[in-house]
Amino acid sequence: MIKSIQQFQEEGIVNLENIFIDYSDDLTKIAEMVTGVKDGVLELARNLIAEEWEFYDERLKKDRIRKEKWEIVRTDETSLLTSIGTIRYHKTYYRDKETGEYCYLLDKAMGLHAHERMTEDAEAELLKEAVASSYRKGGECASITDETVSKETVMHKIHRLEFPKVEAQTERKQVRYLYIDADEDHVSLQYINEKGDIKKPRTNTIMPRLVYIYEGVDRENKRHELLTLKHFGGVYEGAKGVETLWKEVGEYIEESYDTDYLEKVYINGDGAGWIKSGAVHIEKGKFVLDRFHMHKYIIKATSHLMDSADDARSEIYRAIRRKEKHTAETVFNHILEITDSEAKRKTVQASKDYILGNWTGIMRWIRDKNENIECSAEGHVSHVLSARMSSRPLGWSKVGADKMSRLRIYEANGGDMLELVRYQKRILPKAAGCEKICSSAEMFAEERKQKRELGILADIHLYEIPYPQIKKMAALKNQIWGL
Repeated sequence: MIKSIQQFQEEGIVNLENIFIDYSDDLTKIAEMVTGVKDGVLELARNLIAEEWEFYDERLKKDRIRKEKWEIVRTDETSLLTSIGTIRYHKTYYRDKETGEYCYLLDKAMGLHAHERMTEDAEAELLKEAVASSYRKGGECASITDETVSKETVMHKIHRLEFPKVEAQTERKQVRYLYIDADEDHVSLQYINEKGDIKKPRTNTIMPRLVYIYEGVDRENKRHELLTLKHFGGVYEGAKGVETLWKEVGEYIEESYDTDYLEKVYINGDGAGWIKSGAVHIEKGKFVLDRFHMHKYIIKATSHLMDSADDARSEIYRAIRRKEKHTAETVFNHILEITDSEAKRKTVQASKDYILGNWTGIMRWIRDKNENIECSAEGHVSHVLSARMSSRPLGWSKVGADKMSRLRIYEANGGDMLELVRYQKRILPKAAGCEKICSSAEMFAEERKQKRELGILADIHLYEIPYPQIKKMAALKNQIWGL
């Protein structure tokens, strides 16, 4: 770090002074001034980081125990793409004298996999943009500089993502009612497993599912807000997949709410079989047909009646309000009798089957008179899924559709992209100086365990050096133990 600062004092400050002198000649050249300062400061930052990494590599190289167990093969110049640009530095390649294993000890200390060329912060920036726009733009935004990552690399990173379980609330709350809305998006497939494997047009669509749970609706603002909103979803195919999805939702409810106090869980949707099955999988679940689709089918059944359309609709709505299923059926039968077109008759029959087939779901919100039973699934699907996946002419693979829908849902839940990148390594970072104080017995037991697992890497010797360097070496030792 000291060398980088000295170099900046000798050269960098002079360059900055020249930038400001040039700007004083023409105060309209704001962009040139800002760009020049940014480039100079970013170069200093990259040099500082490179020097820091080389410091740790040098300490490993000089370590006494390392010399006993690992022999130096060579020192290589390498680079890592970060969110502030590519950092070039040197690291040492070693061979284990006993096993013959080759590795960069610095990579192990830094938690880097073999051939890894991007840091966590760059990958997080990549995901932030890719989830919002495209793979190509995600690659362009990995770094603040002009350096880019190919869209193929972005795609592969997203395809390999694994997602953490939706985090439950810190304390189990007591609420009388919970509300679940559910719907799916219709996403075009370019291919399933490899390009060219889709032969029939009817198989080129996949449906990522979206389920979200909330405690009610805040009506104080003009724009109603769902309370304590959590999203779930992805590509869950078949009965087994649907069961898995509802199981995840059910586990969240169990962990977040007092289910003994809970009276009902309203499951709102368009009547699709997978949505109705939520009432089976979710304890105290009750299916409710959302009013949007009810109105939609009533309008479809009556739109061809011209001047009589309003009267026919009123009769159907009156039968619903009075809870008279037989009356609604009579009205539909009458509409069928006066409909001449075969195509229109099929439409009326489909509407009749839909309304009568979901009669129990309609009656639930009629009887309960719960003002919070308002399904907004269409809007949520549009915002969470369609805006990225189907509103434009895009083609996805099956894996890509699943991962992107889950990534969109992760973001909608307020997930942090950097934490998601770190989750991929499934490692809990260990900070120098431990968050909790352990007994001496615990410390010795943990040290023995780490020695068995890591051998030489757990025994890096700490030399008598100034405090900042001692702290660095302690951090290095802790990072190696966390591998």
